[in-house]
Amino acid sequence: MNPRPNDPSRRTLLSLTTAVALSTLPTFTATAAPARPTEVPQYAGSSLWWQAPGDEASLIEQGLPVGNGRLGALASNDPGRELLLITDATMWTGGLNDTLDADGQFPYGRADFGSFTLLARLTVDIPDHDLGAVSGYRRTLDLAQGLITSSYVRSGATYRRQIFASHPDDVIVLHFTQSGGGHYTGTITLTGTHGETPTTAESFGATLANGLRYGAAVKAHGSGGKVTVNGTRIDFSGCKDLTVVVSGGTNYAPDAAANFRNPSLDPERLARTKVRDAATESAATLRRTHIADYRALFGQLDLSLGTSTAAQREMDTWERLQARALDLEPDPELEAAYLQFGRYLMISGSRDSLPLNLQGLWLDGNDPDWMGDYHTDINLQMNYWMADRAGLSRCFDAFTDYCLAQLPSWTKLTQTLFNDPRNRYRNSTGKIAGWTVAISTNPYGGGGWWWHPAGNAWLCNSLYEHYEYTQSRAYLAKIYPLLKGACEFWEARLLTTTLPGTTTEVLIADSDWSPEHGPLDAKGITYAQELVWALFGTFCVAAAELRRDSGYADTIAGLRKRLYLPKVSPKTGWLEEWMSPDNLGETTHRHLSGLVGLFPGDRIRPDGSTPREIVDGATAQLTARGMNSFGWANAWRSLCWARLKDADKAYQLVVNNLRPSTGGSNGTAFNLFDIYEVDKGRGIFQIDANFGTPAAMLEMLLYSRPGHLELLPALPDAWSGSGSLTGAPARGGFVVDLRWADGTPTQVRIRSMGGRTTTVAYGGASRTVKLKPGQSVTLKDLAR
Repeated sequence: MNPRPNDPSRRTLLSLTTAVALSTLPTFTATAAPARPTEVPQYAGSSLWWQAPGDEASLIEQGLPVGNGRLGALASNDPGRELLLITDATMWTGGLNDTLDADGQFPYGRADFGSFTLLARLTVDIPDHDLGAVSGYRRTLDLAQGLITSSYVRSGATYRRQIFASHPDDVIVLHFTQSGGGHYTGTITLTGTHGETPTTAESFGATLANGLRYGAAVKAHGSGGKVTVNGTRIDFSGCKDLTVVVSGGTNYAPDAAANFRNPSLDPERLARTKVRDAATESAATLRRTHIADYRALFGQLDLSLGTSTAAQREMDTWERLQARALDLEPDPELEAAYLQFGRYLMISGSRDSLPLNLQGLWLDGNDPDWMGDYHTDINLQMNYWMADRAGLSRCFDAFTDYCLAQLPSWTKLTQTLFNDPRNRYRNSTGKIAGWTVAISTNPYGGGGWWWHPAGNAWLCNSLYEHYEYTQSRAYLAKIYPLLKGACEFWEARLLTTTLPGTTTEVLIADSDWSPEHGPLDAKGITYAQELVWALFGTFCVAAAELRRDSGYADTIAGLRKRLYLPKVSPKTGWLEEWMSPDNLGETTHRHLSGLVGLFPGDRIRPDGSTPREIVDGATAQLTARGMNSFGWANAWRSLCWARLKDADKAYQLVVNNLRPSTGGSNGTAFNLFDIYEVDKGRGIFQIDANFGTPAAMLEMLLYSRPGHLELLPALPDAWSGSGSLTGAPARGGFVVDLRWADGTPTQVRIRSMGGRTTTVAYGGASRTVKLKPGQSVTLKDLAR
C-alpha cells in the first residue's frame, strides 16, 4: 500500500451476508436453532491480559476484537461504560464504479468507490461502576475459547463480564455476573453511526445512499431486578446478572446478476429475529455453543516455542511487549501467543461472508484509510498466507467466494474498459480477453486507483495454493474459470521481443508498474513475468487434473516456455526488478515486487534446483531492502528470509513487528493490532501484518511444496531449545506433527489428507514417505 498525500483516508461499509439462491455465500436468514453441546471441554490455551480497559478515544489500539466471521466489534471493557463498535463485513458505501477519469484511473473516493464503515454502537452504562470506584481490574482475551473477560471489585462484591461473538447463533453476547451481593443498574443504548432514527430502543434500520439496506437489534434480560424498554434506551436496575444480545447486518448479496442486493431481505427484522431467538437461551448455553464451534477451528493447530521465564509470565501483555523490546530477551510464550492471536483474528473475521480487508473486520469510525478496501498488490493475498499454514483452511473460503462472486463484474469491466485509450496499461496488441482487476477492489465488482494487470495472476496463484494444501478436485473445478480467464487475458497481452545482442525471442508483459515504485510504464517487469509464469504452470496442472482444455493447456505451456525470466544485474548484483541493469526504484522500498518468485512464489529456491547466481541475486536485493519497514513489509521480508533459510534475519523481523507502537509509530499496539505509520506521528491499524507475521513464523518451522517437506528450515536460536508444532498442513495434502529439542527434530508424524508421496528433509538427510489418504507414519532420528 502506498499512502498518497492527496488521497482521502479509506474506510468502508460492509454488511450481513444475505444472498439469493444463486449466491456463493450463505444467506443471512433465520435458521433452525443450532445444535447445543451438552458439555464443552475446558482448555488451558493461551490468554492475553491487561490491567486497564480500552480508552473510547483510541479503541482501534486498545479495544479488544470479537467476531463471528461476519459480525465484529471492538470492546472497551470499561467497568462503568461498556462500548462496542460494531461492524458487518458487507457494510459498504459506493458501487460498481465502472468509469475511468481523464488519467485512466478508477475514481477512488468514499462516494464512488465506497468505504467500509461501522454498522452500530452499543453502550451499556453502569454509572456507579466508574473506573475510579473499583479495584483489582483485569481483562483477558482467551484465545483458546474466543472469550473476552473483564473483572473488578466494588464495595466487596466481585463483578465479571464476558463478551463473545457466536457463529452458530449469529449474535454478539455480553454477559454480566457478580458474586458477593452486588447488582447492576444502568442503561443500554443501540445507535447507528449515520444519523439513523431508531425504530425502537431495541432496533433500527436504514438505507445508505447506494441503496444498501441495513439494521441492527438488541435484546436484554436479567435476574433479581428489572429490565424495561424506555423510549430510546433499555433500563435495568437491581439485576444480579444481565445478558445483552446484539446482531445486525445488511441486504448485501454476493451476486453480480442481482446487483449485489437481496431486495426481499429486511435486515432490521432479521436482526430482531436473531436476538429474540438467542435470548431464549441461557448465556451459559450460548457460550457453550460458541466455544464448541470456535474450538473446532482453533484446535486444529497447536504450537510451543519454549518456556518463558517466571518474571515474564507475571507481566501483563503490554508490559511483556515493552520488556521484549527493551531487554531483547526472547519471550517464546508471548511469541507463540502472537501467532495464536493471528489465528483468533482469522476465525473471528473470515467465515461465511466477505474476506478480510485492510481493516479486517474492525473499525473505530467511518473513515478508514484507503477506505478499508481490498488491495490486490499485496494486502488481500497476505491476509490469507497464514490460513492454510495455520490449520484454518475453512477460513480461506471467504477469499475464494469473493473472487468467484466478483468474476462476472471483473470480466465485464476488463472487456469494456481495459483497452480504453485513457488506460496507460492497455494492451498494445489491441486484443482483449479474460479478466483482470484494479489495484483496489470493493464488494460491488468495482475498481479503484490504477488498473493492475498482474493482479489476476497473483489472485489465481493464491487460490491455487489453497488447492495444493487441500487437494480438493471439487475446489479446483470451482476456481478453474478464474485460472482460465486470467490465462486468456495474458495470452492477449504478452508481447514478443528480441533480447538485445541476441536473436532470442521471448515473451514479455506489456507496460506496467512494479508496485509501488519505479517507472509507471515499463515492459517485462519481474513482478509480472514471475506471476504469469506461475499462473501458466498452475493452469496446466489444473487442466490436466480436471481433464479439460488439453489443447489450450498445450498453448499456455508453449507460451510459458517462451516467457522471459529475470537475470542478475551486472551493475548491482541484484536480481533485476525491471529489464534493466539499473535500479529504477527506491532501494529500501516497502514492496518486494521483484522477489515474488522467492515468496509467495516458489521458483527461486536455495536447494540447488535454481542457479546459484539467481539465488544470490535475490538475496542481494532482499538485503538492500533493509530490515526496518512497515509491519506488513517486515512480514514479507521475514517470509523471504525464511525461504532463504536465514533464521536470524527471519526472526529479527518478527521481533521488529512485536515492538510496541508509541505515538503512531510502526509496531504492535496495546491490543496487538499492527500499526502502520502513514505520516510522522500518525499511525493506523492495518491487519495484514497480523497474518503475515504468523505465516512467517510457521514458514520458519515447516517449508512445504507438493512432493517435498522440510523440517525447521529457519529455526532461530530463541526457539531451538525445545518445541512442538501440531496439526500443521503442508502443500501436497499432508498434515505434520513435529517435535524438536536442541534445534533438532526428535519426532515427526506425517498424515495424508489426500497426498501420496513426499520427501521429508532435515539438514542433509531426507526420507521418502508413501501413504494412502488417511494413513500416517511417524519418523524418528531424521537427522541421522
